[in-house]
Amino acid sequence: MFRALVVTKDDDGKTRAAVERIAEDRLPQGDVTVAVEYSALNYKDGLCIGPGGGLVRSYPHVPGIDFAGRVEASDDPRYAAGDKVVLTGWRVGEAHWGGYAEKARVKGDWLVPLPEGLTTRQAMAVGTAGFTAMLAVMALEDHGLTPDAPQPVLVTGASGGVGSVAVAILANLGYRVAAVTGRPENSDYLTGLGATQIVPRADLAETVKRPLESEAWAGCIDAVGGAMLARVLGQIAYGGSVAAVGLAGGAQLPATVIPFLLRGVNLLGIDSVMQARDARLRAWARIAHDLPMKKLEAMVRPAMLEDLPRLGADILQGRVTGRVLVDVAAAGADR
Repeated sequence: MFRALVVTKDDDGKTRAAVERIAEDRLPQGDVTVAVEYSALNYKDGLCIGPGGGLVRSYPHVPGIDFAGRVEASDDPRYAAGDKVVLTGWRVGEAHWGGYAEKARVKGDWLVPLPEGLTTRQAMAVGTAGFTAMLAVMALEDHGLTPDAPQPVLVTGASGGVGSVAVAILANLGYRVAAVTGRPENSDYLTGLGATQIVPRADLAETVKRPLESEAWAGCIDAVGGAMLARVLGQIAYGGSVAAVGLAGGAQLPATVIPFLLRGVNLLGIDSVMQARDARLRAWARIAHDLPMKKLEAMVRPAMLEDLPRLGADILQGRVTGRVLVDVAAAGADR
């Protein structure tokens, strides 16, 4: 038996999440069984813990779209008992039982070895959000972004998980970083991560009739989408790029093609779920090298499985700053 956060749905369609003890034979099929040590809380997790958001296919369900731990048993020759591994994506925690449990059984193809220099705790302090942030940084660099650009790099939704890690990585690499936030009280937090400029969300929240504005940003990592992304596209410097990672501000894009045609702006879609193994290995190696661990620790808010129903609701309401790190093995009675 092991502990897991189990989400059930009643006949009226209402969901309920609670920590239960379940038998190992209830684990889904897979060729590697992992003793999970840490997981994290992401926006998708909030949906899967609560209303489902169309992500969960069947109930009862164990959410948790990422985890890190040690291999307990493996039929995959690439992994042996005791190996430290990380999982993000592959619809784990959505269509497949995930990391909010002391044990997980998954396909070996979905795992990557824990990079040298990272602990399982640090890996999940990074988690899906930080992995996505690193993919975005890599994409911008692959399209020509360098630290000597005359304009700063903009990060929208900077107080969230992706944004926080993106700010810290970019600052550590020598970029000047402009952080967008709608919460002025987070300014000190963001400057502590390395932001050199705080941009109030209201400054970018409205669309304008002009398709082009002054070239304010060398590039952008955008977690908001919607009207803000449309506005930012018209402010990117010639040949610059925007890495789009989220849609907190909406899925619609009320923009024109003018920035693409007259300034050669690139809009880069970043998907962390189905990334190829080589890209995953490259990103995790970069994380271990380029993300300052002291700044990572400043983002961390510790939690246990019992805290997740409340925190899942909080993240859906935009009330979570930084990274929620879930100590899967910790029990409420031990706190």
